Parts: sequence; structure tokens; C-alpha cells
Amino acid sequence: MNKYIKLSILILFIFSRDVFSQQAVVSSPDEQLQVTVSLKEGKLFYTLTYADHTVLEESRLGFITNLIDYSESLSWEGSEINPLNFTYEQEKIKQAKVHYQGNELTCMLSNRDERPLRLVFRVSNHDVAFRYEVPETKSPLALVVKEELTGFNFIENARSYLTPQSKPMVGWERTKPSYEERYEIDKAITTKSSTGMGFTFPGLFKSGEEWVLISETGVSALYCSSHLSDPDDEGNYQIAFPNEEENNGFGSTGAAIGLPAATPWRTITVGNSLKPIIETTVPYDVVEPLYEPSQKYEYGKGTWSWIMWQDNSMNYEDQKTYIDLASTLGYEFILIDALWDKNIGYHRMEELIQYASSKKVGVFLWYNSNGAWNDAPQSPRNKMNTAIARKKEMKWMQEHGVKGIKVDFFGGDKQETMRLYENILSDANDYGLMLVFHGTTLPRGWERMYPNFVGSEAILASENLMFSQGFNDIEALNATLYPFIRNTVASMEFGGVVLNKRYNRTNDGGNHRRTTDAFQLAIAVLYQNPVQFFALTPNNLEDAPDFAIDFMKEVPTTWEETRFIDGYPGKYCVLARKSGGRWYIAGVNAQKKSIDLKLSLPMLSGKSVQLYGDSQDGQSFSKNAKINKNGIIKITIQPNGGVVIKE
Repeated sequence: MNKYIKLSILILFIFSRDVFSQQAVVSSPDEQLQVTVSLKEGKLFYTLTYADHTVLEESRLGFITNLIDYSESLSWEGSEINPLNFTYEQEKIKQAKVHYQGNELTCMLSNRDERPLRLVFRVSNHDVAFRYEVPETKSPLALVVKEELTGFNFIENARSYLTPQSKPMVGWERTKPSYEERYEIDKAITTKSSTGMGFTFPGLFKSGEEWVLISETGVSALYCSSHLSDPDDEGNYQIAFPNEEENNGFGSTGAAIGLPAATPWRTITVGNSLKPIIETTVPYDVVEPLYEPSQKYEYGKGTWSWIMWQDNSMNYEDQKTYIDLASTLGYEFILIDALWDKNIGYHRMEELIQYASSKKVGVFLWYNSNGAWNDAPQSPRNKMNTAIARKKEMKWMQEHGVKGIKVDFFGGDKQETMRLYENILSDANDYGLMLVFHGTTLPRGWERMYPNFVGSEAILASENLMFSQGFNDIEALNATLYPFIRNTVASMEFGGVVLNKRYNRTNDGGNHRRTTDAFQLAIAVLYQNPVQFFALTPNNLEDAPDFAIDFMKEVPTTWEETRFIDGYPGKYCVLARKSGGRWYIAGVNAQKKSIDLKLSLPMLSGKSVQLYGDSQDGQSFSKNAKINKNGIIKITIQPNGGVVIKE
């Protein structure tokens, strides 16, 4: 062979080997889920497959800071893969004990200025989590991330189940965005948001034969929260930072980072059924607690008057009545909502807290987060937005035995707002207080990161049932969406279970409830939050079915295990949760016709159970039933109805 031909072949081999080496592949332990990372002409990409089906086509990676560009002219420095195998316990989420097994790929890169970058992927059997890590090297050490190119490029004909990001500084008293928009379901992958602002996390997609859930986790004071951009004409979504007008225009839209630094984790859950979507724990698998709990926090059920009795109920006698209701039901808490400081006052509130304590009922108090970012007038105001006022207030709460607080009206995802969330949580822990947030962003791994965090709204929640008949008309539809999307990645403080037929104080006026009593019992199980404030009223002790009150007295709020049983987003949903060794199976139906289901419940094989359901006329009932020896039971769920099977 001619020596020049030999040399050409050698050069071609070396060049081909070099090109080939500029990619890395990592698979799940069962080898079904696979991520391929590649560097092409200095730009970084990844693809995602499941069971040899393409889930995400070639999607961009990288980001740009004010001083360093990690989006192009990158060089491949190598990669390594290490197995991960660990367990952890977390009683506030859908699974009390989690065993994580996966593989971690770390890609080492550098930019044109030889500044290093690490890209880390963690891949378990159904979950992918990835982030960027910037090591500390030479100056500059202080950067501002201005844009992420991170993309999610779906295949043609994929479908989306998304909720749009709100325009900033709109809605009631300019309090949005507060993650309270309606879902736009089963849309073409190229469908733009109705607001023009993109879509909030999490997002659910049907990509060919696979279901895909995309979200983010691990957001703390060190970064901003993100969302998905509107897709381009090919179905490619990109990480989008907060709008500059959020929080009254105050605060940067990017993220200020000091090296070494890491971005939040972007997460992708994939499966050929909805089971991995419902059962995923990836929001918690890749984060760690940021501080130790100052005490052992106890969770449970609570009452709150505002949902039915509204602002006028913020007086001493009405709150005393609701304390008595909580005591009768055996509930651990009462939430005393906005305006208590003016209508009851601090001195009488001390008396009320003492009265609640005598009834073995703990008190949560409502606060406005507001400093200068919206016009919400409800008080107490200006107590949570600065450290000095906040610590003074929390000291008073600790001295008088308050158990927790609900803080409302945040309205933004900027890093400045993330700092406020973290500061409130950290200070509250110092004073032994639990935290619920409303008018808020999606919690991103916070159940594990912050020991005293016990839930967020971040959904069109129960207050809208009071405000709008139209929301009552789609209550069942939402209940077949929330468990598959919003509630699967984070606790959701909905404030539901309404046993009144009408939405007013005397149960004889206002909006009509369209759903059955059995439906309402079912959402007590479907909606997961470690502290649940239910919408029961004192009159329900007389006018609701005895079996419904008995069920609501004993239903848990923390779970050892969660399993997907059956369902389809927007149609119906059936889940199983276990607490104290006892299984609860709950289902709801949003369709216009009843559905007949044959449920496979092997954990209840041969057992006698209590069955709650509805007759054709919408009347709910409770009866004894038997699961056959094969673990099969046939049930019917009526339109706007529900079913609960209790072990």
C-alpha cells in the first residue's frame, strides 16, 4: 500500500477517534433509559431514549454569564461514570423510605478561555436529573448567569399538558405570577402559551409511546426559579428565566453565582405508562437538607374558617368555634387567616392560642409576605419581608405556642424572591415554626431541603370554588390533572374536601358544588400534603353523612408508599397510598359518563374493605366489600364522582 494512503488512513482514524471521543453515553441500571451527550463544533447537546424509542431529539446545553460564555467554543476534556446507590427517609413526601439506584455521568469541558465546566447527569430507571457545575479556578469568581440554552426538543406529534406562566404584575392587586393558571391539555407540541410567557414547571408530555414529566429541583437562595419557554416551530422548549417585570420590576432576572457554583437540577421522568410519573421521587433524590430541624415537627389535619366563612369570620368567637370543630374532629391544627391582627388583635390572639392549646389544637397564623412587590392589602403586612421585623414576630409566636405560619402573595421567581423564601424558612426553623406558602411558586425539592417546610399552594386551589361557579364546573377535571402533574413533584396545599352543598356560611346560597361527597373524600387521599387544612364547616357535623365525617376524622396526611393504579390525565385517576400499614385507594372521574373499572390491588388480596362510592343519582354511600383472592375488585365511578377503598 502506498505510504501516502497509509498516512491518510491513519489521519482519518485519529480524526474519527477524536470525534467519537467527544461524546458520552450513560444508561439507567435496567438499560432502558439512555442519555447521550455530545460536543459538535464546540456546542453541547444531549439526546434521550427509552426502550430504544427517541424521547427527546438533539437538545442544546450550555449557558451564558456576564463574563464567561459556556454556550460555544467548548472543548471536551473527558468523562467518567460512577454508580450511585443510597437510601433516605422523608415522611413528608409520597414515599417514606426511598432507595435510589442510578448511574452518574460527569462530563469535563472547558471554554475558549480554558475555564472549566462540569456537566452532571444522574440516570435511574425512570428519571434523569442534570445540572452544570462551575469549579473555582481563577478570577472572576463572581458571575451572573444571564441565559440558559438548556432545551427539551420533542419528537414530532408529541402532545403537551401544561399550565401557562402568568404575565407579571396582573391579577388581583398585581400579585401574579402565582402558579394559578388553568391547564391547557392534550395540545400539539408546538402550541404556544395563551399568555405568551411560556409554561410553568412541571410539564407533562406524551412523546410517542412514552409519558414525560419535566421539572426542576434544588432551587435555593443561590439561584432563580425557571420555567419553560414557548416552543419553537419544531417543538423545542428552552429554560426561561423570570420576567424582568416580576416583583414590581425589582431584582435581577438571572442568577448571581459565586464560584464554585452549581445550577439547580433539571429533571425528566420517563415511562411507557403513567406509573413512573406518579411514583417518581426525583425532586428529592438529588437534594440534601440545608439545615437540621430545631425540633421534631408533627404533621396532621386542620380546620380554617376563611374558605367558607370568609373575611368576616376573622373574629374571636368564630375562630373559637373552629377550634372547637378541630377538637371534635380530632384535628391537630387550626389556620387563622388574614386580618386576625386587626379583628382579633395580638392580646386576644394570645388568649385564643391558649384556648386552642387547652383543646390540644395547634395554631397556624396567616401573614402577608409583602414589602414592595404587589398591592395586596391584607394584614399582617411588613412582618415577613425584613429580618428584624420577622425575628421579632417569630419570637412572639414562639413564646405563645404558635405551631406554624402561612405566608401569602409572593408573585415572582427571581433570585431575590428565592432568598426571601429561604430566609423565612430558616428563621422560622430557629423559632420552631412550620411553613405553608400561598400565592407562591412551585416548591422545588423543599420538602427535603427545608425541614420545617410543609407545603405550598401553587395551583388553582379551593378558594376558586368559592369565587367562581365555573371553577366548580371543572373541579373533577382538575382532580384528574393535579395528581399527574403538579402534585407528583411537590406537596400541594389545596385546602379542599368540601361537604357543604353550597358555598356560603349557611350552606344555602352561593356557588353549587358539582362533585359528590365520595369525590370529596377521594381528594383527601389524592392530594398529598403533610399538613392539610380541610374545608369542613361546623354545620357538617349535622348535615353531612356520618360516614363522611368518620372518614375525615381518620384519614392520614402522611404516607409510607404511593402507587399508581389506573387513570388518564383529564379523564380519571386512581391512586393507592399506604399509611400506618393501611392502604387507601382513591379515584375520581371527570368524564360525562360513568366508568367501570377492574382494579388490580394485590396488596388487598382476599381482604374485607370499606368501600365509599356513589349511586347513579349522585348520592354517596359507604358499604363493606371484599377483594377477591386474586386482588381484583370491580368498581363504578360516576361522573363528577369518586370512590375510596379503605383497608
